[in-house]
Amino acid sequence: MVKVISLSNEAYTRLKAMKGVMSFSELVLELAERNNKNRKSLIDFYGVWKDDSEYWENFKKEIRETRNRAKTRDVNF
Repeated sequence: MVKVISLSNEAYTRLKAMKGVMSFSELVLELAERNNKNRKSLIDFYGVWKDDSEYWENFKKEIRETRNRAKTRDVNF
């Protein structure tokens, strides 16, 4: 099945320069495949934030200190 798409002149020029001897369909499929390969799965991030107790304790301490330094103000309505 063939579909007709519209491209800006700039997009057409760039694709034409990239395609070489490939058809536009082959180029679009290659670019789509390349894009899919660059996507990461959620499982790729498993274990990125390992249990680093010292880091997280310092992180919580920094948050507490920042909150303690925050000034509150009274607002009258």
